[in-house]
Amino acid sequence: MTTLRRPPLPRIDDRVTLKHGAGGRAMRALIQGLFAKGAPPVSDDSIGLAALDDGAALRLGDGWIVLTTDSHVVQPIVFPGGDIGRLAVSGTVNDLAMMGATEVLGLTCAVIIEEGFPTAKLERLHASVREACEEAGATIVTGDTKVMGRGEIDGIVFNTAGVAFTRRVVRDNGLRPGDRIIVTGTVGDHGMAIMAARHQLSLEGDLRSDVAPINGLVRAAMRAGGEGVAAMKDPTRGGVSSALHEMAQKSGVGVIIDELALPVRAEVRAAAELLGLEPLLIANEGKALIAVRREVEAAVLDALRAHPLGRDAAVIGTAVDEFHGSVVLDTGLGRRLLAEPEGEPLPRIC
Repeated sequence: MTTLRRPPLPRIDDRVTLKHGAGGRAMRALIQGLFAKGAPPVSDDSIGLAALDDGAALRLGDGWIVLTTDSHVVQPIVFPGGDIGRLAVSGTVNDLAMMGATEVLGLTCAVIIEEGFPTAKLERLHASVREACEEAGATIVTGDTKVMGRGEIDGIVFNTAGVAFTRRVVRDNGLRPGDRIIVTGTVGDHGMAIMAARHQLSLEGDLRSDVAPINGLVRAAMRAGGEGVAAMKDPTRGGVSSALHEMAQKSGVGVIIDELALPVRAEVRAAAELLGLEPLLIANEGKALIAVRREVEAAVLDALRAHPLGRDAAVIGTAVDEFHGSVVLDTGLGRRLLAEPEGEPLPRIC
């Protein structure tokens, strides 16, 4: 067994910076060192903030109520493949799904609008919210609206919360040596689309966000894999690297990734190489990492590929009883440690 000494989480700085909201080690340090202090421990009847999972879960009879909330400050608010409205619904639905709760009971939606915001654009965003809800089989059941003065916020902010019921909670710490890691599709699409749109980059190819509610896709995987679905996490801020580091550290295992098996669209790979970025560190908003026991690997993969949102699903790695808490990238020519990002290379991507 090989044990690598993980660097400690960075200390909380005197001032909050953009990296503290970017999904990497800095954000985790802020949450663990401040917001999660004194949070009740995980118990047989509740999974709360101390678990640092994609949501909270409260036991109800022989099942669980799963709750999550998220705020969205993406810039630009309209981008190739989506907008802040679609992102808000998808992000909340997907966080519920990552804990096994794919049947949404209801969503809330609060919108903070800057004075002078165009009504026509607001109508478009509202239409996107409705469309994403229809795709997810979800409904906005309550919400709130506030207006701030001109210049007091940057256009518009969405906050969404969701509630769902599940018979079985799937957490992100259930990896065991030998488990296989599946990604449900190509990686890096959202972050590269946002970067190209924000900076008006003239890049070849069609860079489009993957933003979508994937609860139906996850439902198919869970039906195919049953108890063999061991852990799940969506690789949003910080990308696949950040999500896998967190899963490995919580589970007490290492993860070896096969770089040649990683599905990356040609346009994303080319843009990432041009900008000196690693696709594994780039955000996604319509993908999931699903860890499964070996005996259900084929069944889960077939179920994912049969779904329109999972056609590019691939097995990309394996959990091992070494390199505990670390992610190792096998390039085909050798192995190297994959660094855990301090923060997302592009802030405000969700």
